[in-house]
Amino acid sequence: FEFVVPSPSNTFVTTTTATASPHKSNKTQHLGSAVGTTTMKISVLAATLLASQSNLRPYSVRAFTAHRNVVAAAAASASRTSAPRYGPTSLVASTCKMSTTADVDVATADDATAASANNPLLENTSLPKFQSIQPSQLTPAMTSILSQLDASFASLESSLSAKLAGRDPSSSSSSSSPISYDEVLPALEKMQHPLGYAWSIASHLNGVKNTDELRKEYEANQPKVVQASMKFGQSKVLYDALSSLRTSWETADEEAATSSFLAAQRRRAVSNTLRSMTLQGVGLPVGSPEQVRFNEIKLRFAELSTAFSNNVLDATKAFGLTVTDPSDVEDVPESALAMWAEAHRRFLVKEAETEGDEEKKTEAEGMEVDAAKGPWRITLDGPSYIAAMQHIPNRDVRKKVYLGYLTRASEFTASEAEAEAEAADNKGEETKEEKAPIGKNNVLIIEEILKLRKEMAGLLGFDNYAEMSLASKMAPDVASVTNLSNLILEKALPAAQRELAAATDLARATGGPEYSESNLPKLMPWDTSFWVERLKEKTFDLKEEELRPYFALDAVLKGMFGLIERIFDVEVRDATGTVEVWHPDVRFFTLHDESDEGKHIASFYLDPYSRPADKRGGAWMADCLGKSEALGFDVPVAYLTCNGSPPVGDKPSLMTFREVETLFHETGHGLQHMLTRATVGDVSGINGVEWDAVELPSQFMENWCYDKPTVYGFAKHYQTGEPLPEEMFEKLKEQKTFGAGMMACRQLLFGMMDMELHSNFDPNGEETIFDLQRRMAEIYTPYALPVEEDRFLCGFSHIFAGGYAAGYYSYKWAEVMSADAFGAFEEVGLDNEEGVKEVGKKFRETVLALGGGVAPMDVFKSFRGREPSPEALLRHNGLA
Repeated sequence: FEFVVPSPSNTFVTTTTATASPHKSNKTQHLGSAVGTTTMKISVLAATLLASQSNLRPYSVRAFTAHRNVVAAAAASASRTSAPRYGPTSLVASTCKMSTTADVDVATADDATAASANNPLLENTSLPKFQSIQPSQLTPAMTSILSQLDASFASLESSLSAKLAGRDPSSSSSSSSPISYDEVLPALEKMQHPLGYAWSIASHLNGVKNTDELRKEYEANQPKVVQASMKFGQSKVLYDALSSLRTSWETADEEAATSSFLAAQRRRAVSNTLRSMTLQGVGLPVGSPEQVRFNEIKLRFAELSTAFSNNVLDATKAFGLTVTDPSDVEDVPESALAMWAEAHRRFLVKEAETEGDEEKKTEAEGMEVDAAKGPWRITLDGPSYIAAMQHIPNRDVRKKVYLGYLTRASEFTASEAEAEAEAADNKGEETKEEKAPIGKNNVLIIEEILKLRKEMAGLLGFDNYAEMSLASKMAPDVASVTNLSNLILEKALPAAQRELAAATDLARATGGPEYSESNLPKLMPWDTSFWVERLKEKTFDLKEEELRPYFALDAVLKGMFGLIERIFDVEVRDATGTVEVWHPDVRFFTLHDESDEGKHIASFYLDPYSRPADKRGGAWMADCLGKSEALGFDVPVAYLTCNGSPPVGDKPSLMTFREVETLFHETGHGLQHMLTRATVGDVSGINGVEWDAVELPSQFMENWCYDKPTVYGFAKHYQTGEPLPEEMFEKLKEQKTFGAGMMACRQLLFGMMDMELHSNFDPNGEETIFDLQRRMAEIYTPYALPVEEDRFLCGFSHIFAGGYAAGYYSYKWAEVMSADAFGAFEEVGLDNEEGVKEVGKKFRETVLALGGGVAPMDVFKSFRGREPSPEALLRHNGLA
């Protein structure tokens, strides 16, 4: 479960370097080849509403949440700060002073700080003061910020209007001086920083420390942020000013204009913002019915996406299955038993709190937890659910857990949740969510979202929402996505069918009468993971539980940091305790450039463990601070959030290998953010990188989990210090492609189901969304059709509450590039230390350093010397 959310450098969402006319009759156009010249920039709303979402993949899920549509929802974002209270290096002030023509009133950090010295959400000149922040401070902060922002933007528009009309903004005399770049985007970036800072903190906490009070405050202020975004995105004055900039550059010496990296960044930033504004409806006549309706849809989207996400979270938290019969958990790994036994104790404590029984609560808090005897409580948070599906021998228990997961936030759970909320209201109690017309049934939300997306795309002149989504991606059209999917399917489907047949044969041979063909014609979905895991254990004579003692979190971090130093010449230092954090488990690290005398160049927070009570599922990377010359920020800071196995009793966090891969994956996203050389905020780090390219560094980092020097840098027994036995490592490598066919087909199903919903599906027609799900499954996973109760779509937050609508295919698209990129290291030889260092240096200088300042295909070709080939992907997955 992985996400990454870039920073909201301003409220625009960007798209391609080819910016079409803003008029809705002119559809946005692609320039160049299918590999594209598109980029995207995160909006404040998009960035701050998205990281809360999760995705379903049989093992670990890849998800990047950079959104190019402001109606997306995500729960984490960036804060931009200066003069941090940590480390030896302060954030360096910009040496590029912003133009002050017409004395534009820019809402700077000082303006916000002056508004309220006691509100930490307004103190945006330092890292967030998490220990001081309270939900009640959000509304006063947003009121102050939005009021100042409104006045500042009005002043900027007035100044730009005068310049466009050939007048001197500071007098009535005429002026022939053209609009400069610094008068527009840098001014906007400074102006919008207070909003991005405060709202992103609230969004981040909404994902990692979710409370009823924060949720209420967040939802109350969200429409205000959406409206502010629309004001920027639909400003014709701003659009004309940026267009004039682009025109002036087009008439200038092309070679001179593009010879510097800074000039290239600025060009992309301007073009991206123009494209973004086109997609935000700047071409719709002011006050027209079309513009009014477009804005109504965007406001409704924000409401629906937040409700969708909250419904999934609430349904996940509401489910719990207590198991008391030891035979139901026979041969289950000790770590899972300990996790479930502790979950049962926490359940008893919470139950006592709800009943107001202090004696019972005290007893539950002090009860002895016995992992071997139970009772055990299975929940739907990631580590618990996966362990149940892979290891519980009782089919009935697995079925209950599986259906509990697959029916979350659907008609099967909505009525009960709504009844409980109403009962709490009747008692005068505070509820998780105030009564609202949306309700708890995500089926209804999905149906409305699909209708609104189709309508919104039509208002902008697109045939469907998929066409609108692809306007800002590398893939030029739906056909290109389908072609890549089918190319992989041709290899993956036969492999998947063989894999399932082998698991079925094992179940028939060893599972007893209930798995006989007469009693069970085919394995059910709640059987597959269990028997695939047994097949893996039998094939490789290695159980996942045997590996855990060698993957203690601290050791894994040390080894991963060793890899980063080895291939990128960057040292990572533990600075935990030097900054405020939102939970005691959170850690803080600083990055230092060994090639520049150990200069402090970046930092990141790490929130490693699952907390089902208040933390959303999944894993994601988000911006806390982005590099920006306009804002004077030179030390980027990231949030890395995982939901890994927490410590149990006196044992440290012992990770599954999939959790190790997830940590490497999110760190890859973080490295692209932190090691950027781009200084234009709109295209620095992960900002401005096309959605279907941004997974390159994250998926690239996962490959190192199978590299011997890397693994032996951390794989040591947590008690004895003994290294991982050689034979276990060899088996681990052999497992890399195990189940790759089914995994690939499942991802292809998700991607093409998403694309079909947003291209050919008629939300007003007779076919239901679940009819479509089955129709697509018959193509991509015909061996595992959904059961009647399957409501997977009701939890598919990526496309209904995140930024992946008509974009989920991006995982495979980017995986082609990531596999090919790692191939460069394989070609010089992974045991060739000097060769690896040289290729690593080049990877850092291109993929990690250039950010969105250069088109991703050009970045890839700078690193690899050619365009990417799918051969490496098929080879890495054992499908060649």
